[in-house]
Amino acid sequence: MKGHDIRPPRRGRRVPRTTDGRHNLDIAPNLLRRNFRAAEPDSIWLAGISYVPTDEGWLYLAAVKDMATMEIVGWSMSDRLKSSLAVDTIRMALQNRRPVPGLVCHSDRGVQYASGSDGPGDRSKAQNAPMESFFSSLKNEPVHRTRFRSRQEARAAPF
Repeated sequence: MKGHDIRPPRRGRRVPRTTDGRHNLDIAPNLLRRNFRAAEPDSIWLAGISYVPTDEGWLYLAAVKDMATMEIVGWSMSDRLKSSLAVDTIRMALQNRRPVPGLVCHSDRGVQYASGSDGPGDRSKAQNAPMESFFSSLKNEPVHRTRFRSRQEARAAPF
């Protein structure tokens, strides 16, 4: 089949790729190195992006989680996967919490979170495991058991 470029039909719905690490933008160094323990609130935040399926298409959800309190301190939703989604989420977290200098904000290092710093580095999901775990729990509880007719309906759902 490979020789003739024949592939079996895909099953199920295509899942969007929310982390595109195949970019040449500079990214910040990995300061946490999988050590996600925070001594005090607003010292370590994790940021990530996931998706919610709707009949209209995908609704993207970005969130920032405080690793000391385990609270979501900022979030944003959009029907487009753009860097503004990440920026809006971090702005909300900063307005809600007003952290002191020294805060480490860690992400999956995808293109939406690229910044002017070091070169590429490891982009595995394990590098942001607690945030991936949050999104997994969210999807296994309300999201995957609900059929949203529209993005607006999904936005209004009590996540």
